Amino acid sequence: MRGALLLALLLPVLLGLPACGLKGPLEPVPPTAMPVAQRGQSLAPTPAQMLVVPVQAAPQRVDDPVKKSEERPDDRFNLPPQ
Repeated sequence: MRGALLLALLLPVLLGLPACGLKGPLEPVPPTAMPVAQRGQSLAPTPAQMLVVPVQAAPQRVDDPVKKSEERPDDRFNLPPQ
């Protein structure tokens, strides 16, 4: 009895969930106008220039400067917690 009730409650949800948000078949977006030139620039950027990722957005990987493990010198201030 309990299983049939659970199935009756979940069945509409499971059948309706895939259609959530679907309004029609997917279609490609028509081409739009290119962006205008930025203030202070004489020419608008080309698509190739806009696809280049700036260095700040994707920095190069920084490798660990320690190439081999070395024994650390004694530190008299490195005390265990009290």
